[in-house]
Amino acid sequence: MIGANITQLRRQKGMTLTELAEKANISKSNLSNIERNINTNPSIRVLERLAEVLDTDVVTLLGMGEEDNTQDYYEEFLQRLRELNLTREELEEYERVLEFIEWKKKKSRT
Repeated sequence: MIGANITQLRRQKGMTLTELAEKANISKSNLSNIERNINTNPSIRVLERLAEVLDTDVVTLLGMGEEDNTQDYYEEFLQRLRELNLTREELEEYERVLEFIEWKKKKSRT
């Protein structure tokens, strides 16, 4: 949960893992372990540094008081697609998946 929140906020800020680690003055490997939920119990000092750089608070990093963040998820998803620099053919594959999902949703409503 903490790792996913940090990853999402970092991507929303357009930062790489290296940039965030440097600005928060923590090692890149430590940040990577936190984001991948290998380290699920980072120190409060590390969380405070990350929160400061990400312009948020520790409570948000911990996922407490979370509201529906569907729109944020969509934005993160689109950003990840952009970062992949997909070819037209690859994008068309995603489009077919979306068409299938639309078909399934319509079918379940009837």
